[in-house]
Amino acid sequence: MSDSPWKTAADRRSEREEKRIAVLRTAAQAFNELGYHATSLDDIARRLNVTKPTIYYYVKNKEEILFECVRIGLEMLDSASNDVTGHGGSAYDELVAVMTTYVDIVTMDFGMCVIRVGEEPLTEDSRRTLRGLKRRIDLKFRNLIERGIAEGSIVPCDPKIAAFTLSGALSWVARWYSPDGDLDPGEIARQSIALLLNGLRPRRDMG
Repeated sequence: MSDSPWKTAADRRSEREEKRIAVLRTAAQAFNELGYHATSLDDIARRLNVTKPTIYYYVKNKEEILFECVRIGLEMLDSASNDVTGHGGSAYDELVAVMTTYVDIVTMDFGMCVIRVGEEPLTEDSRRTLRGLKRRIDLKFRNLIERGIAEGSIVPCDPKIAAFTLSGALSWVARWYSPDGDLDPGEIARQSIALLLNGLRPRRDMG
């Protein structure tokens, strides 16, 4: 029996999802470069070498595109933080690992879209959903800091202020990062984390 020239339903679904992600990624790149309001569906279609009606096969409108771009970016941050925690290390070590992955993701297309564009252009319902995802990430920072204080690997501080300071500083990397710059995301993370956790003042020998 010869193989059928037609694709299976699973193959068609997989191909459609692959193309849908390509639409979203291309849109995220355009939003990051031009801004959400300055980017049209025609711009996205031109970058993909397709017609505007083709875009509508994968998404309903520009708002849905932004929602999906930000959602994917936030879920990447959430998933990456899960991957590097819960393995038996100190809270301080896990915090460093979370911060490192955070920088890595906010220098990618979807993660960068979370910072450069965010949820503000969307409807209140959409903003509420995305802010719920943001709170989940913020709580991971806070919980690690609280745990570190309790175990003595992190100095006593206000966990809420500390979490906002760390995530805010690392988020700003997405504003100025350029793939053509001198430093790659790993080196940016290393230097940024060292400054945030150790400060600028020289460390005196206490012995």
